[in-house]
Amino acid sequence: MKKQFKKTTAWKPILLGGILAVMGTQVKAQSVPSGVNDALMKGKQGGIVMLPDFLSEKIPYIDYQKVVLPGPQYLISDDPEYIRVPEAIALQEPVQPGSVRLYVYNVNGVKAPAKIDRKITAVIKNTGTGPMHLRMLKYSSQPPSTNYYLIGKQGLADFFAAKPQNTIRTIQPGEAMAIDEKLEKHIVKYDELVHGFYEFVIDQPGEISIIQTDPATSGPKALSRIKTVLPPKSQSGAGRGVFGISNYRVITHGVYDTKQGAAEIVVADGVRDPWVTGKENSRDGVAVLDGNYGVMYHIEMKWKSTDGKGLALVTWNARSGNSQWCGGMANTMVVSKGKFEGGIVQLPKEQLLTKAAPEAILVQVFPPAANGEEQTIRLTYSPPGASCLPTPLVFIPVDMK
Repeated sequence: MKKQFKKTTAWKPILLGGILAVMGTQVKAQSVPSGVNDALMKGKQGGIVMLPDFLSEKIPYIDYQKVVLPGPQYLISDDPEYIRVPEAIALQEPVQPGSVRLYVYNVNGVKAPAKIDRKITAVIKNTGTGPMHLRMLKYSSQPPSTNYYLIGKQGLADFFAAKPQNTIRTIQPGEAMAIDEKLEKHIVKYDELVHGFYEFVIDQPGEISIIQTDPATSGPKALSRIKTVLPPKSQSGAGRGVFGISNYRVITHGVYDTKQGAAEIVVADGVRDPWVTGKENSRDGVAVLDGNYGVMYHIEMKWKSTDGKGLALVTWNARSGNSQWCGGMANTMVVSKGKFEGGIVQLPKEQLLTKAAPEAILVQVFPPAANGEEQTIRLTYSPPGASCLPTPLVFIPVDMK
């Protein structure tokens, strides 16, 4: 995953009894030029709006607390991101009975002695003593592609929209089965990304393996003959292993008032919001998931308007200048109702990606309450695969008259 992070000294995370309070030095409120207001009011949901001389990483932040929510055991396979050998295991981790979230993000990187077609697939083996029953709760599977931005954006959209399946598959003790039959059928060409994002429940202990093999061999058959688990940390990749945090609830401090001016929520930057940690089976020590990809942030922000203004929410590619890999950003979020309908919004909606300031993407516009009473904005955010982080959530007071 292509991510770039800049360190900052303005924030200090403090762990408080399971709640992570994020604090820092307040910054003077930023005023909103009339041109910015006009652009936001004319913008479409998910559309790119031009905000010249406004977007920067100096926008005042909104303090928040993070609460770890109960959630599935979480596995991600993104290290090595590029699988350079024709046949190998990129991840192999034990899982316990219960719910499991699995994120597959691997690329066919074989180019020596020649670029060849491969299969990248996910397999689960029943290591228990009784039959394993597997039921898919959320399923998101994309065709292999070199368009990483599209896969990351569409993969999140499909995951958010997925509904539990009724089909229950059975795996006998000692046997293995492909988790996603689509991955079994795809041919992955050189430099193509395989992107699978799943949540399922099992009732026996198991072992999950992400395998690269030849297109004619099934994942379970390849598992029976492959003994090599690749070492971690190649030149790229966010991480791999089993991680203890899969869901956060983010609660902002106090009640934001539109008279305070523009402000932003920033998560998944590695400083204000540290990376989650876990265990990687092939080595000792702690595994770190750089980017918190696949972690779900359920954000709640209370706000009010004492000056009669509404509140526009935008996001933008704040790290466009960091490297050649940060030239674009594409995302998907779930947002509560406002001027536009609530629900899943691809960002941007009618284009593949946004590039750099002055471009921003309009997520939603929230009208003020008629009597000025408090309202609650709810968002579901997850760091977008293939994009540099963080992706700030910027709230801008707007005159809606």
